[in-house]
Order: sequence, then structure tokens, then C-alpha cells
Amino acid sequence: MEPLLAARLQMTLTLGFHIVFACFGVGLPVLLLVAEGRYLRTRDEGWRTLARRWSKSFGVLFAVGAVSGTVLSFELGLLWPDFMGTFGSVIGLPFTLEAFAFFIEAIFVGIYIYTWDRLSPRAHWLSAFPIAAAGIASAAFVVTANAWMNCPQGFLLVGGKVVYAEPLRAMLNPASGPQVVHMILAAGLVAGFGIASVYAVGILRGNDSPHRRRALALGLAMGAICAPLQAISGDWAARVVARTQPVKFAAMEGQFRTQAGAPLRIGGLPDSETETTRFALEIPGGLSWLARGDPDAVVEGLDRVPRTDRPPVAVVHLAFQAMVGAGVALLALSVWVGGTLVLRKRLPQGRFFLWWVALAGPLAALALEAGWVVTEVGRQPWIVQGILRTRNAVTDSPGVGWVFAAALAIYAALTAATIIALRHLARK
Repeated sequence: MEPLLAARLQMTLTLGFHIVFACFGVGLPVLLLVAEGRYLRTRDEGWRTLARRWSKSFGVLFAVGAVSGTVLSFELGLLWPDFMGTFGSVIGLPFTLEAFAFFIEAIFVGIYIYTWDRLSPRAHWLSAFPIAAAGIASAAFVVTANAWMNCPQGFLLVGGKVVYAEPLRAMLNPASGPQVVHMILAAGLVAGFGIASVYAVGILRGNDSPHRRRALALGLAMGAICAPLQAISGDWAARVVARTQPVKFAAMEGQFRTQAGAPLRIGGLPDSETETTRFALEIPGGLSWLARGDPDAVVEGLDRVPRTDRPPVAVVHLAFQAMVGAGVALLALSVWVGGTLVLRKRLPQGRFFLWWVALAGPLAALALEAGWVVTEVGRQPWIVQGILRTRNAVTDSPGVGWVFAAALAIYAALTAATIIALRHLARK
């Protein structure tokens, strides 16, 4: 296996694995705060029991996320040495800040898990705040580094070397705001709907109880709040991509030619040979309005750049459609939940509702993974947009294929161990 393909596959594996655990690292501490806070207000032991059980699962998820995140950090230097060697001084700051956030989170995770019976209830609850804040900060810092790869700024490159760097300006690039907000809300969706999905499956199997209903409601609350906010942030992110990465935007929408009044496509299969997107449902002027706020505006197509500078259009377009489709399903569930709460003062009832909630967890994870495919594959062939090509940044060391094979085996074992540990906690 050639180094470029092996390095890409390894980054796909490790990022796709880690990002799910990172979402629980961001979202689950917030739910712990809410559950334990409810106990402090009501003195209902059920809330304390729920928070205590979730804290054990969080310990497992946090440990796995920490390991997989550390692997990603090493891979940037091992697999992409020219990238880190050239631009390390530019994007080193967010990684440094992320390390501090991680240290704070790790310290307070230990305090929170092991002091249930050693601290006062209020002091124990307060110890969860640094976990939640550090988890959100950690995700934000890392995402700003990725955003910089999409919208590079804050440096001066002379002769292939950075001679001047402004790390803070690099972090505050145009893509940082929408990407950070979109990622934090995605974490809330994955954690909220993921937890609700687990309890919905249990209830469908006949294991109904007030404890499960309470946990289901709390997970749904987080997911239902994040879903409409995610739709708004997604619109913001799409407009920024249209302005700063028109080639990625064109690939997302299967837009091969530059035109005024470009249609918004739902579904469809892009064909790079004929430069058409077949079988799509088109809304006239929809893409122009989405990108520019004007249904008659001109939208740049893939015809503006050579074929060698285009990403794999079919992969990006289908991933974008999967993300949007899953997001719409989650938004519809959120509207159903919110509407029923307002009108009837209770959650929806029935097996159909429970099945929809059970599917919401996998749908949230699908939207998350598809969104990262759009972000990363849509930038290709560049690792730093318009500046450094991916093939020029990869290591030339032999044996990268074997490293990928070893990583595949290790991550398979880690996945199995995580499932066994969580099932063991559930049985207890």
C-alpha cells in the first residue's frame, strides 16, 4: 500500500473513532451537571443514582477518548511531517491550549468519579463544572486548528518556509466560528440522542421503569435543544464555505458549472465524467439563495478549477446529503418532542416514538461522521487549502501500510473492550 493511501486510511480510522468519544466527552458532563443539579434541588435520590451510574460510563468513555486523541496528535507528526514541520509554529497554539484543557478535565474527572462519598453534595456537583468547561474548550481549540486548514491565515511563507507567524490570528480565521459552534452542537446531538437511544431500546425490550424514562427524557432534552440550533449553525457554516471554499461548496452541492440562479439539489449522484448530477430533485435558485442570500446570484462551479484541483465530488456530495438527511430526521423528532411537551405537558407515547428515538442515536453518529467527511475530503487535494497539497505533506517512510494494519487491529480490540466494559457496567 502506497504511503499516501495508508496515511489517509489511518487518519480516517483514528479520527472517525475518536470523534464519537470526544462528543460524549463534551455532552455527557453537561448531562451529569443537570442530573446531579436536579438531585440538589429536589433531594430525589433517583437523580443522584442516575448521575452516579452515568459517571462510571463517562470514566470509560473519557479514557478511550483520551487514548485515541493522543494517537491522533502523534499521527500528525508521523504521517504528515512536512505539514507539521512547515506550519507547526502557526497552529501550535491551539494544540497547546487543548493540552492544558485536557489536563484540567482529567484532574477533575478523577475528583468527580472518586469523591461521591467524600465531598459534600454541592461541592461534588461543583467539581463537574471544570469537566464540562474543559471538554468544550478542548473541542473548540482543536477545531480552530482544523478550521485554519480550511481558511489559512496568520503567517508569511517565503521559499516554502514560514518566516512570520501570528498564531492567534491563525486561530481566529473565518471558518473557526461556524466550525466550533457546529461541532459543539454536534456533540450535544450525539451525546443526547445517543443516551436516549440506549434507554429507548431498553424500554422497547420490556425493561420499563421510572429510572429509564427519566434518563430517556434527559437525553432527549439535550438532543431536542441542539437540533434546531444545529440547523441554524449549519446554514452559517454553509455560507462561510461558499465564500471561502467555493470548490468544496460546489462539490457538496454537485454544482459542476458556474451559473446564476443555481438550483439546490436534494439527492442525486454526481458524474465527474459527464459533469452532471443525475437523479437529483432541484429547487430553482435555492443554492444561490443559500450561498448569497439572492436566488439570482452567481454560484461558482467546479468548472472554475482544473480537474486535478477538485475533490472526489461523489463522495463529498453523498456525505453532505447523508448529513443533511440525518439532521432533518433529528430535527423532526425534536419538533415532535417539543410540540407534545407544549401542548400536552408530556413526552410522546407509543412504540413508534420509541423506535424513532432508538434510531436517533445512530442517525446522530451518522451525521457526525458524514460531516467530517465533507470537511476533510471536501478540502482535497489540499491539506492546507490552496497552499500545501496532501500528497506533498505525507511521509515517505516505508511501512506505513503495516502501521495502518496494526492500528486497525488495535482499534478493533479497543472497540471490543469498550463495549464489554460498558455492558458490564450496565448489568451491574
